[in-house]
Amino acid sequence: MSDPKDPQLPQPPIDPQSAAPAQPPTVPPATVSPPSVPLTRREARELEQSGQLPVTASVPPAAEPPAAVPPAAEARAIVTPAPEPTVLLPASGTALFFPSPPPEQPTQLLATAAAPEASAAAAPPGSRGGIFALIAKHPNAWLFSALGVVFALLATGSVLTGMAVGSGSADASAPGAAAGPSATPTPTPTRDVPAAIAAATRLRTCSVVAPATDPNLLTFQASVINATTGEVLFDRGGATPSRTASVLKTLTAAAALNVLGPDYRISTKVYAGATPGTVVLVGGGDPTLSALPQGQESVYRGAAKLSDLAAQAQAKSAVPITDIVLDSSFWDPNDNWDPSWERSEQSEGYQPEVTALTVDGGRADPRKQDSPRSSEPIADAGTAFAADLGVSGAEHITTGTVPAGATLLGEVTSRPVSELVAYMLPVSDNTLGEYLARQTSKVAGNDGSSASLAQVIPAALTKYGLTTTGVVIRDGSGLSNDNAVPAAFVAQLMAKVSAGQQNLNIIYDALPIAGKTGTLASRFTGANAVARGAVNAKTGWIKTEYALAGVVHATDGTTLAFAFYALGAINNRTIPALDTITTAVFKCGNNLSNN
Repeated sequence: MSDPKDPQLPQPPIDPQSAAPAQPPTVPPATVSPPSVPLTRREARELEQSGQLPVTASVPPAAEPPAAVPPAAEARAIVTPAPEPTVLLPASGTALFFPSPPPEQPTQLLATAAAPEASAAAAPPGSRGGIFALIAKHPNAWLFSALGVVFALLATGSVLTGMAVGSGSADASAPGAAAGPSATPTPTPTRDVPAAIAAATRLRTCSVVAPATDPNLLTFQASVINATTGEVLFDRGGATPSRTASVLKTLTAAAALNVLGPDYRISTKVYAGATPGTVVLVGGGDPTLSALPQGQESVYRGAAKLSDLAAQAQAKSAVPITDIVLDSSFWDPNDNWDPSWERSEQSEGYQPEVTALTVDGGRADPRKQDSPRSSEPIADAGTAFAADLGVSGAEHITTGTVPAGATLLGEVTSRPVSELVAYMLPVSDNTLGEYLARQTSKVAGNDGSSASLAQVIPAALTKYGLTTTGVVIRDGSGLSNDNAVPAAFVAQLMAKVSAGQQNLNIIYDALPIAGKTGTLASRFTGANAVARGAVNAKTGWIKTEYALAGVVHATDGTTLAFAFYALGAINNRTIPALDTITTAVFKCGNNLSNN
């Protein structure tokens, strides 16, 4: 701090009359203190309180001593009205108020102005006067004041920019205005809104996770739907096309009912041959045609008798019958066994060779469902017919085709398709499955071949309003591993079956009933016995699968359609596992959860 008696700055004499310092004759401008900045009332008050009030009058030129200022005039020059509080409006729109200091007393300001040297002498040595002292004393007030100014400037700039833009837009439309690219407004992104608000979905809480994850179900594929609403309640790989085993017979039955109709009957006929005494036995693809004597029934009760046909031929023939021609050309007689089938199925009595002319489904014992099947079904039919006609000697039996325009000597027909379906499904008869499929192909305008089934069966099923995407048909019985049908498709078909429309009630009525009929008569035991009588379903079994599909009448009154596949190395615990998951679905009803 500097001392007021510093020898570098000589003290001027004091004029007793004016109490103002006398100016030295000559003072070089470089040695004179720079003129002080006029202080506001607030600055003057703060400096006065701190004892650091600087000289407020500017240093006049050396040649002219300052004129005496009357006290009243001097007071008028210093005392000014107190400014209003400062209000700053930042960009945010919030006002910042900075109150101005209260007005100084005139007498104090007059005294200060009258004695600048005294005020300067009272200041502490080395102090910095003016605005620096104010900042040092009230840093926060100055900081907030500065921030307020910045906000005010920003807000002002925004307003001016808007005015400039508006002015520019207006000027652009005026004549002679320079052409420039007009700003393309950015469209407001639209938000997709559904056409209709989805209805509330019921929260289902009945879980079947435990029985569905039983390892005895192997690779488990499943679909369960509400048969009335079509809502999927449970799904485990239901969209995956897989082998079906004998569940496929329900598809064959539905196709036959659509193409053939429930009243369709399969004919076997006999015609006069090209030479007298010759007759032609024409097979029409009826596997139920029986060679048993009158009064005896095969597994196909009420089947047509070969002996009746022989009697009709004898009655109409003008000469004794001595020769027989066997016509099995309704479809290719060599197309009688699918390569994907195991030959053991034939010897074990589950599957015959599929020829248009046969008797008793090729069984060695027509009274048994599962009886070894013939490897010469056409010849066996000829031998049985010859016996009924009294023709002896194998040389009198040949194969061929009926001559054009031949005379019909006799005809017998099978039971109607509705009855064939009613027999096929409860006992899972492979023979009827294959023969009904071939018959469907022929009547649909195809050649009756096994290859034609891949198109014929799905095409017939679409007539029920079903989508057959992913459906692959290799045979009519489900014996082939090459069949591939999604469980979800089977469940959808079963929903149609439960409704009973378009003759599908015939399938429903033929389905085995849990614990009571058909292949389900001995199933659903123990804890699963609660579902007895409430499940109508088709069973399926091949060496790599057990399957079950049909309709469940649940405890809550809901009708459910389902299809279950257990794929893999099946064991004696797989069937009970299928019964258990079905019983669990029966208990859950419409509260069945997919979790």
